[in-house]
Amino acid sequence: MLSRCSHVTFALLLVLGVVLVGCAKRPATTQAAAPAPTGGATTTPATLAPTQPGSGNPPAAAMQPSTGTAAPAAARPSPSEFMAVADLKDVHFDFDKYDIRPGDAKTLDGNAGWLKSNPNHLVLIEGHCDERGTNEYNLALGERRAKSTMNYLVSQGVQASRITIISYGEERPVCTQKTEECWAQNRRAHFLVKPR
Repeated sequence: MLSRCSHVTFALLLVLGVVLVGCAKRPATTQAAAPAPTGGATTTPATLAPTQPGSGNPPAAAMQPSTGTAAPAAARPSPSEFMAVADLKDVHFDFDKYDIRPGDAKTLDGNAGWLKSNPNHLVLIEGHCDERGTNEYNLALGERRAKSTMNYLVSQGVQASRITIISYGEERPVCTQKTEECWAQNRRAHFLVKPR
């Protein structure tokens, strides 16, 4: 009996070890720091645990600030210094997703063209969510949306040093009705600019 118990225990430990080693190979997603919605306090850079879009809430560890020592970041511009420009169009996202949809990629191509022809402007990308989900989850999802939007613009030749991202989560809706059409308008990345 003791031998059988030790074999079962060994097998369980072996399976646990394989699962942990397999999980360790997934790369972590690093998100840029963003000022709090009030514009007052700022957050520190956080390393978010890898999650698949649409997989549900991220683990609690994903919401914790990084404790590593990083070089101090350059002073972030205040969101109040930025303004909207009619030539920069919002892009929208599917529910609980942060990947760029094909139609929105065309919009971002136009935005990238404007930004490349106006190199003297800095851009602030705001990530927004609909009201479903916790505040913490929506702030993280808004950051992922802003980050994926930034990454797309950088892939189109816009300098990353010109871009700042911020997440407002569900705090700044453009529509307040409780319908899918309204929620779809709130799941967006919004663009603001200011001269350098």
